[in-house]
Amino acid sequence: MQKAGLTACFFLLSFSSFATDNIWTFDPDIYRAYQFILNLQTDQASAELKKITSKKNELHRMYVLSLNETVDVLITEDAKKFEQIEINFKERLRYIQSLTPTAETLFLEAELNLQRGFNLINLNQELSAVFAIKAAYNATQECLKRYPDFIPIKKTSGVIQVMVGSIPDKFHWFMSLLGMKGSVKLGQKQLEELKASKSSLNLEATILFYTIKGLINQQFDESSKGIAECLKSDPSNRLLLFLGVNMMMKNSQSEEALTMISTLDKQTQGLPVYYIEYLRGEILLQKGDYNHSIQAYQKFIQGYKSQSFKKDSQYKISLCYYLQNKRELAQTNFDLAKKTGKDVAEPDKAAAAQLREDKFPNAKILKVRFYTDGGYYREAKETLHSIVPSDLVTSKDQIEFYYRKARLSHKTGELPAAKLFYNQTIDMTGQNPWYFAPNSALQLGYIAQSQKDFPAAKKYFEMALSYKRHEYKNSIDGKAKSALETLKN
Repeated sequence: MQKAGLTACFFLLSFSSFATDNIWTFDPDIYRAYQFILNLQTDQASAELKKITSKKNELHRMYVLSLNETVDVLITEDAKKFEQIEINFKERLRYIQSLTPTAETLFLEAELNLQRGFNLINLNQELSAVFAIKAAYNATQECLKRYPDFIPIKKTSGVIQVMVGSIPDKFHWFMSLLGMKGSVKLGQKQLEELKASKSSLNLEATILFYTIKGLINQQFDESSKGIAECLKSDPSNRLLLFLGVNMMMKNSQSEEALTMISTLDKQTQGLPVYYIEYLRGEILLQKGDYNHSIQAYQKFIQGYKSQSFKKDSQYKISLCYYLQNKRELAQTNFDLAKKTGKDVAEPDKAAAAQLREDKFPNAKILKVRFYTDGGYYREAKETLHSIVPSDLVTSKDQIEFYYRKARLSHKTGELPAAKLFYNQTIDMTGQNPWYFAPNSALQLGYIAQSQKDFPAAKKYFEMALSYKRHEYKNSIDGKAKSALETLKN
């Protein structure tokens, strides 16, 4: 359930308001406030909402007001503001439940609980979050049962289906105990139905659809192109730009992502999004601009209120110094990273695993990794070709060498070589608790799936799930499960 707060925000920001018809549209005043929220301008949205004195669309106004508060807290991570949101949530829920149940009241009840669930996840209160999402799930199921033609509920249901359907195996017993079932495939289908409708919510459904395509299905090329298409009609929208940066980076298009960050830098209105500095630091590290990468990571650490990603950022600062051969500064920041943040988010877990080894990784392999991740393939190949057997001292270095060859071959479309090196990685890894083998199995599954070799794809996805201990288990398991469901359907 643990995800970065802004990742949860991607889902949340796509939830809109109400109407008395099955298509669901906003009146102009509420829609104006809603547009400010989608642009992460919560103060401006509050100002617009205060101007609305009519009680004609009270449920609409209540929803947008709640959404605005939640977005503000998700991005600022201000725990004190969350205390006030809890009070407001209870008051609004009492009011909704005092009304005669309709499609709109059930929808609003589901949305408010889901918003609360995202906030609780962001505050690392996973158990409370699960019960909030369970309440949202129940209201959603009731709405679908009683009002099957009410289009907006497909968005709520779609998100919950994807969340529950991609949850790691270790939480399955708890979901079953609560009576919650999920399907990534069904969730995407529901979102696609809304995306194709004439509803004013179809842009939000489109954003959700492509975000899930990327983060869950690993279809980064389709996802990044979809977000880029949305940006053509709204090129300065901060949410779209933020999502675009994430999808471009996942698609190894870091240079294009850096251009989007430059566009975001010019949009100074609204909430400051410090997480962008983390992403900037990642890209600059990938391309070898170490001094500016350090500055970005430091700005992120200073401005971001959550503890997530801070251990990884501090560790990456030490790597920047290490790759510049500034050993004393590298060691100082390496030691500082051990005491910084928490190892809850997966990048922090990966950093913590390396910190526990109490030594720096192989410098040449590290450069190959960063160049490949960023899409700087020429530099990656040059560095890879410079590695000689004497550079690979440990068994981990030797295994990762073949893993990096596999990743680079895969990214550049050399699939026979990629398959060879992925299999070699799996054979060499054995039972070592490194993510190289499980991710190799996952990627072999994707290659087999793309080549219509579905039995092989199933074998590799199941193999990816079989590894019990590694730092990226939650995300790799979620992706493998989603892929298996796609094969099943």
